[in-house]
Amino acid sequence: MWLRIYALLIKEFLNLLKDKKSRFVLIVPPIIQLFVFGYAATYDLNQVPIAVYNQDSGQASRELIARFTGAPAFNEVLRIDRHTQIAEALDSKQVLLVLHLGQHFSRDLLTGRRPAVAQLLLDGRDSNTAQIALGYAQSVISNFNFDWARQRHQGLPPAKLVVRSWFNPNLESRWFIVPGIVGLLTLVVTMIVTALSVAREREQGTFDQLLVTPLTPAEILLGKAVPGLLIGILEASFSIVMAVFWFQVPLLGSLVALYLGIVLYVFSVIGVGLMISSLSVTQQQGLLGGFLVIVPAVILSGYATPIANMPEWVQHLTLINPLRYFLVIIRGVFLEGLETRDLLDQYWPLAIIGLCCLLCAGWLFRKRLY
Repeated sequence: MWLRIYALLIKEFLNLLKDKKSRFVLIVPPIIQLFVFGYAATYDLNQVPIAVYNQDSGQASRELIARFTGAPAFNEVLRIDRHTQIAEALDSKQVLLVLHLGQHFSRDLLTGRRPAVAQLLLDGRDSNTAQIALGYAQSVISNFNFDWARQRHQGLPPAKLVVRSWFNPNLESRWFIVPGIVGLLTLVVTMIVTALSVAREREQGTFDQLLVTPLTPAEILLGKAVPGLLIGILEASFSIVMAVFWFQVPLLGSLVALYLGIVLYVFSVIGVGLMISSLSVTQQQGLLGGFLVIVPAVILSGYATPIANMPEWVQHLTLINPLRYFLVIIRGVFLEGLETRDLLDQYWPLAIIGLCCLLCAGWLFRKRLY
């Protein structure tokens, strides 16, 4: 039996490697996507275009403006002279933020009789970006207030908020996004390879040749599953190496815990892919079926939006999504330093999903054979 399966494995790998389109799909898109997502998909803001409307000529206003223009998050692109220019700058999307300092800003800050008001006007059409920019601006103003009071021996606020971020001290969104890309790319490549495996045989007319060989349906199914498993593990390994050595994301946890999760995750994805392939007659149907699963899987995985923010019935739907569990595993191993014992509640759902899908794929395969 194992010799027959080995012969089928050789055949599958030769089909993948000899076909130019298959080689291209396996190699080029994952590399491009890794770099595009790794650099482009970020929640950090750099060089946010801002405008400054300064009606004060004092030292304090100049120092605060210097703090904004010197911060890497902001880039002053416009200096406003009249109040009517504010609306024009925001409406035309020339700037995202306008810093307005009134005529008596420096005097109020020095005397302390009245609050010194610095007004921020934001373009709220992109609410997420506006909130992030507001957070950066508040941080600049807070540091300015603290340093101003300390240098002039003024009374400091009675309470000072000190924030420490665990697992990601610098709050770099790349540390959160890049490990998720490992799961996303592994899902795409493994799903496509397995979803096209049986459909390719039917379309090329070689499926009937398999039926007259001594191979049983279970052996054929196993021979189709193992190449996807190896390719998925290799894809995940390559992405992990790039995440650690190129994107400098720390890998704090156990490699054993990580690779156990990878094997179970790829196993579950293979089961789904073979189900699709068993139902598909052409490669186009297999490809469409694969993407019909991939897109909802990414949306319902917690990759971009927290699962806790979703409606309750949608949260229950995510329980059958393998990517949901793998994101917990890979982010936990990378950033939290989790071990195998800490992830047991993520392992067994993946094993159950994979086993159920593979059994269902086997049943569909037998049904289509006879």
